[in-house]
Amino acid sequence: MKRRIVLTGAFIGMVAIILGAFGAHLLKKYLSVDQLNTFEVGVRYQMYHALFLLFLSTRKELAEKTIKAIYNLVVAGVILFSGSIYLLSTKDLTVFDSKIIVFATPLGGFLLIIAWALLFFTILRRKS
Repeated sequence: MKRRIVLTGAFIGMVAIILGAFGAHLLKKYLSVDQLNTFEVGVRYQMYHALFLLFLSTRKELAEKTIKAIYNLVVAGVILFSGSIYLLSTKDLTVFDSKIIVFATPLGGFLLIIAWALLFFTILRRKS
């Protein structure tokens, strides 16, 4: 599981860097300042959670079941939250119907919050 978490964290981080560069250099010509700022929020949260996964891989005091739950919540949350932000911020460049994913962003954000809360409360409950 640790290997999978590290690989996923590294991959999500790599993609965040690629998308950040893509936004800063290529999309700058086609998107408004507000749209670019929104796109960057997706990149930023994706990178935060790549680092979170790398941190998670170092935790020895957590049960395997808890680690898997946090991992799954983070991966799903990043896909829904950042992915929907990328689609919504670039909707003027595509024929994508943004109404389809209107609830993906808050749902993804909620999953990310649950992942952090699960880590917090699991460690809080530990005696030492």
